[in-house]
Formats: sequence, C-alpha cells, structure tokens
Amino acid sequence: MPFFGYASGILDPAGQKPTRLEDVLRALPQRELDKLIDRLGIRIDSAKRLDAPAQVARALVALPDLRDTSRLPQASVELLHRVAEAKGRLLVPAIPPALEPLAARGLMFARAEQGAVELLVPAAYLLQLKSWEGEDPKGIRALFAQASFETTSAIASHYLGRTAAPPISLSLEPAWEVLSVPQTLAAEIERLAPSEMRVLEKVEQEGGEVDTEELLEIEREPMRLRTASGVSPSRRGVGSALERRGFLVPVHPNRHIVPTEVSLVVSKVRRADRAARREEVRRFVKSGDHAPRRARFALDPGPPALGLALAWRETASEVRSNVGTPKSLAQKLAVRFGRDGSHVALLVALSRAVGLWDPSALSLAAPPGSLTLADLPVLLFHAWRRGGAWDEARTDAEVLRLADGARDSSPVSVVRELVLEALLDLGEGWIPWVALERYFRSDHRIPGLTRLFRRWAERVGVEAVDPLVVARRIVHESLPALGLLDLGEDDDLADAEPDSTNMDKMKPEERARRDADRAVVLRLTPRGRGLLSSKTPSRDETKSKFIDAHILRVAPAARIASVLALAQLIEVTRAAETLDLMIAPPTLARALSAGVEADLVRQRIEAVASLPDSLSKTLAQASVVLGRGTFSAGAGFLWIEDGNLRELLRSRKATGELFVDPSPPGGLLVQPGVDVERLSRRCRTVGIEVLVDGQVVRARTLPPGSPTPPPPRVSPVPRKTTPVEGAKRRPSHEVRIQTKDDRKEDD
Repeated sequence: MPFFGYASGILDPAGQKPTRLEDVLRALPQRELDKLIDRLGIRIDSAKRLDAPAQVARALVALPDLRDTSRLPQASVELLHRVAEAKGRLLVPAIPPALEPLAARGLMFARAEQGAVELLVPAAYLLQLKSWEGEDPKGIRALFAQASFETTSAIASHYLGRTAAPPISLSLEPAWEVLSVPQTLAAEIERLAPSEMRVLEKVEQEGGEVDTEELLEIEREPMRLRTASGVSPSRRGVGSALERRGFLVPVHPNRHIVPTEVSLVVSKVRRADRAARREEVRRFVKSGDHAPRRARFALDPGPPALGLALAWRETASEVRSNVGTPKSLAQKLAVRFGRDGSHVALLVALSRAVGLWDPSALSLAAPPGSLTLADLPVLLFHAWRRGGAWDEARTDAEVLRLADGARDSSPVSVVRELVLEALLDLGEGWIPWVALERYFRSDHRIPGLTRLFRRWAERVGVEAVDPLVVARRIVHESLPALGLLDLGEDDDLADAEPDSTNMDKMKPEERARRDADRAVVLRLTPRGRGLLSSKTPSRDETKSKFIDAHILRVAPAARIASVLALAQLIEVTRAAETLDLMIAPPTLARALSAGVEADLVRQRIEAVASLPDSLSKTLAQASVVLGRGTFSAGAGFLWIEDGNLRELLRSRKATGELFVDPSPPGGLLVQPGVDVERLSRRCRTVGIEVLVDGQVVRARTLPPGSPTPPPPRVSPVPRKTTPVEGAKRRPSHEVRIQTKDDRKEDD
C-alpha cells in the first residue's frame, strides 16, 4: 500500500503540502511508482519530453473509475466521498480497509503524519467526481465537475497564465488551489476591478443565480449575440471575465451561478451595509423579555441518530445506497422512539449522507466510525448545511427519494445562510418569530429568491414555494431536529405586535397558520451558537457505563464504530438526550446462536464500557457448551412398532435409500425429497402398505417400463364383510405414516 513522504523542496511557498497529482507521484518512492505502473499496465515512452510521473498522471486521470464510482466497492466510494468533503485531505487514526482498492488504482494515497495517517486525493481527481447526496450541489467542486470543456478550459488558462492543454483536470489544479482556500479566494476577489465587483455583488443580491438576459442587463452590455439556443454573452464582457476566474459558472442551458464559497465571501463585504436596515428589528428583540410559558427544548441529535442506525440494523430492512429511505421504515422508527416523523426522516437522511448506515461505518480507521458520539452533531449539521441530502423547498425533502433527472437543487442554501446569519445577528435570548420574519423581509435578496424559486419550480415541475415558507420550515423543523433551536409558545405574544401583512389576500389555512406562528418564540441553543461560531466544543471524557445490571449508557467519548459493532448484542431502549442499550441474557444468546464467539462478544462490549460482574458471569454461563446435536432433515416419519419390519425396510436395497440411518426408535425418518407416493410404491414391493389419515396410499403413476396404466383411484365404499372375506382382503402388514407438512386429500 503506497505511503509517500515529502522531500525538501516540494513544499510550496505558502508552506502547504502539494495536492497536484504530478507532485504527489514525484514524491512517491521509486519502488512504489514502479509497482503502480506495473499494476495498471501504463506504457512509459522514454522518447517523450514528459518524465515518468507526468505520463503516469495523464494515464491515471483517464481511469473510468473516477467518473463511474459504481465500479468501486461501496466502502471505497464512501471513503472517497469523506476525503473529498475534507477538500482532499483527511487525517485518520489508522489505515482504513477501504483504502486498498483505491490505492491499487492510484486514486488515493496515504502517508504517516505524527502518529496518524493522512489520506490524500489529488485535486485532479476531485474535479472529476460526480456529485453525491452529502455535498453542496452549488459548491465550486460540484460546479466544476459538471461544467463544459469551454468553461473549465478558460478557468484553467486564467490561473495557469497560458493556454490549458488536455487533460483539463490536471490544468485545473492551480485554480483549485486558489479557489478552495477561503484566504486566497478572498484575496482574489479583492483584486477584482470595480465594474467586475459591482456585477458580482449584484448577482449575489439576486440570490446567486441569473439567466443570460439578466446577466447582460446587470453588466449593461449593449451587444446581444443570439445563437440557436438563445442569447449568448460576449466573450469580452464583465460576465465572461468573472467566468474565467471561476466566480460565475455557466450551467446549461442559460443559467449563471455564483458558487457557495464565493457567495459567502461577497456577502461578508455587504453585511455592514445591511446592518442599518435591521437595527430596528434588533431593538425590538432586545427591548423586553420574550420568554414563553411553554417551551420544547432541543435535544442533542447525536444519540438519536446513532440509535436510529442501531435500530435499523436490528430490523434488517434493506436500504439501497442510491434509493431513498422507505417512508414506512422512518415512520416505524418514529413511533418506536416517540419522535416527530419529520425529525426522524431528517436525521435518517443526514445519517445516510455521512455514511452512518453504510457497513464501512464499522471501521475505526476512517470517519464516521473513527469519530466519537460528541462529533456526530457537528457532522450532521455540516451535511445539512451543504444542502445535498435535504431540501426544505420540496414536499419530499429527502434528495435520494428523487429520480436523477429531478435532483436539480433549489436555492434553499441561500435561505439557510440567511436564517443562520439572522440567528447570530439577533443575539442570545428568546426571539419572537414575527420579529425574525420581519428581519427576513428586510433582506434585499428576498425578491431575487422569490424569482429563483419560481424558475426552479418550473424546471422540476413542482409547485412554487415562497422563500419565507422555506425559512419557516428551516426554523420550525430542521434546526430543532439538529439541536440548534429551542421553540416556545406564549399566547400573550400573539397580540403584542400588529401584523403589517395584508391578511385579506391570504387563504384561510395560511391565515390560521400565521396566527399560530405569532405566538411562537425561539432561542439559539449553546450548542447551536458554538456550531455557527465554528468553536470547537470542549471534550467530555466521561466513559460509558452500565447504569444497572443490563442497561449500558453510551458516553459522548464513545467511538461510533465501537457502538455500531454492538448491533447484534443489544436492543435500543432509549435514544433521546442519552443513548441507552440493553444487554441481557436473551440478546447474548441471540448473538451466540448467530455464530459470534463468546470472546468476541466480551471484546466488543469492553471496547465501549467495562463489564459488570453479573453480566460477566451471565456471558460465561451462556458461552458454556453442554453438548451437541446433529440436525437431520426429513420429509416425514414412518411409524412402525414392529422392529423386524423396521429392519426389513432399512436393509432392503429397494427401500433402504429412502430412510435416514440411524433413525429414532419407533419408526424410520424419511429422506428429504421423497414423496409419499414413491414411499408407498417402494414399501409395497416388500409387502408393507402405508397409511395416511387412515387411508391406504395408492400410486397414481407407474414406474418407467410398466405395460398398462394403473386403475383410477376410487374412494373406498364401506360394506359388511364376513370374517373370512376380511381376512383374505387384509394386507399382510399395515403401517401408518405421519408427514411433516404434506397432507393430501383424496380426489
């Protein structure tokens, strides 16, 4: 497995370790590079001016595994996504097993890093991966991966300072190094010309997305180039200059999108200008105490999410990686744990997006298995914020539930950032929903967002939704489920402030919902304030322990993989503010009967918490084997009280193969696959008739070679007979047969 170290002189001037594919291959030991060339069958031409690492790099970026990840094992795909979400560099405690297929193809590299292992995916690979449900669909990486060759070639040429040559993914690496780092991206935006900055800010104010006509109007371009597909921007305009820098990416057929990373930098510049317009709302929020009479406090989403993953493994329901979670399963889990159905659906979708439901989560060498329970809320929040797994603008918010053609992302990411910015700006304490709604309405981006949601609805064929309705879903459903918001209700607040909105134009259900919302107040939790401020939470070193003889309470410091490894041994009893697991004799017996060794059971439990004496004794007793029994399958049991007759059937060649040897006393066990008719025919050859339900079984078919067909089977008619006649008609021996599940009635 390739490990590489960085020699002196490879570090760039900024002190960053190289992420370009050619530099990584040059840093490989020659022995590892030769093995990679032999494994992939790469032909090195010594007559070329390119050295061997450069030729290998051009062969690696052409591998089909990057564009079609279904050719890779699912565990390797999950690991590739986790490293890509970390911008190509991920520090793990040990070498994950899923690394081997990737390292064998040269798609991922590893190196020792201060007692840990650093996984590296070069930028040329990142820019070819298709988007997945855990990624921001409007991020720089996702937009570059689906951009046309003309767009990526122009961006690569701008940052290279010369014309970009294929393969274009290698030429895009300098652009990725600038655009993926917030500091260098902010410095690049500051160097824009005033006209370019004005256009970029205007597009960002319109929601970060415009069409070609709107872009030309914003940049005040008088010239219109019309093609077969519509209006085309000039290659010498301001919009094209922004496209060459990667600040405005064209999307087929006529959309132009500002990447999320660029939008965040531009919005910070404009945040000071919006402060004056919102001062009135802040004064109202801070003017009094808005504490409610009733409140629902948000719970830590980590224990419920981990409990749902364990409960799903108990049900053994099949959930495919590229298909949405069955609604029946989500509803069943919601009823079991007493949680809101929408909250459970959100946690399930985000858990699947971060790989918590994948078998690779059992590995302690890579996320999410290598993380602790305390890290899980942060992981879920970032997956939700990226917006690739959950979309509040849709009726079915889970993105995996949609077909590939309908997964066009809505502008919900802009609304999310608007909500999070407002919560941070309004400070601590309880905030009335009407004040927060007024805060949203004062934002200059709302008209542009309304237009974007309408166009998005027309593209995907759904009903248009108002941005404030999406913001309400985020505040009332998503953020409480993620543990960021406490919700309260106070009827006195409904009449505190008059509603300036025209209520006459609203539908009755909308009016009733708005009246109910006026009594709602909300508060940002300390956990949510820490997440939004990017503060590292303090580590809780409390260890997991048994609170009684059979209930294990999982601590925040427990590793996720260690807890998931207990799925066969436990039953989830509580998944709320804490995660409680029951380990009892029935669950241990179930695991032992499934083939799990007693030593392995003890090892899995002790990886989470120390075993109490009572449970240790129970495990020792349950692992004792008193004896063994051999299972023999059979089609039925032939009761024969006479031992001589049993020996006759067992010893004859015609009937001996029909029975299991040895058979239990009192009869003979019939071999599997032997039907009653065949058994009756063979037994009759030695003078023994077979009875089923008191009736003699007659053969309906003759064996091959019989001259005449058998007479039709007729139900016996009872009649009086003399003792002499009865003795002549009675067979020499009669036996009874009891079948396992085959009882046939007479025709």
